[in-house]
Amino acid sequence: MTISLNQTGKRFNYDWIFRRVTYTFQEGGRYAILGPNGSGKSTLLQIVSGHLHHNEGTVSYSIAEKPIESDAFFRYCAIAAPYLEVVEEFTLAECIQFHLQFKSFIPGYTAAQIAEIVGLGKAMHKQIRNFSSGMKQRIKLALAIFSDVPVLLLDEPTTNLDAAGVALYQQLISDHCGNRTLIISSNDEQEYFMCPERINIIDYK
Repeated sequence: MTISLNQTGKRFNYDWIFRRVTYTFQEGGRYAILGPNGSGKSTLLQIVSGHLHHNEGTVSYSIAEKPIESDAFFRYCAIAAPYLEVVEEFTLAECIQFHLQFKSFIPGYTAAQIAEIVGLGKAMHKQIRNFSSGMKQRIKLALAIFSDVPVLLLDEPTTNLDAAGVALYQQLISDHCGNRTLIISSNDEQEYFMCPERINIIDYK
């Protein structure tokens, strides 16, 4: 899938967060959106994902040069971000089954296998409200990375993870990202080490 931004801008009230972003995310590319805290990198990722609407310019999507409607893009992407919460009343097993109503996992993996891979195999019947912040982040990453979609969007993916969790995240990306388009919003190099293409949001102020 190709994602193209043309003179795209976003403002809140009268304050422009960024303007005139013209950039194309190519199929299978690995990209990092960089910038200090509060600079607008997460906002740009949310606009790419369709969670936020831009105020100027355009955002377009296509597969093999065939246009995809913007309101259908959610079917082709998975996102993990600190501001997107899991349902805390669910057990882990219920959370995974709920997710599978909307997106299937990449072939060859079951819910139980994925829980084991991210170190939560013994917590399948535990309510998420009783999970630590690091365990919740592992769930978010697992649901996104193992979703069978061509675009993977990650916002500050190692939030709340300890050293073992960071190593797990890096292994998940190395083992399971494949040839999907990967876009990561971050200011921490251990999160975007695999991304040769880098966009500095400060360039669009």
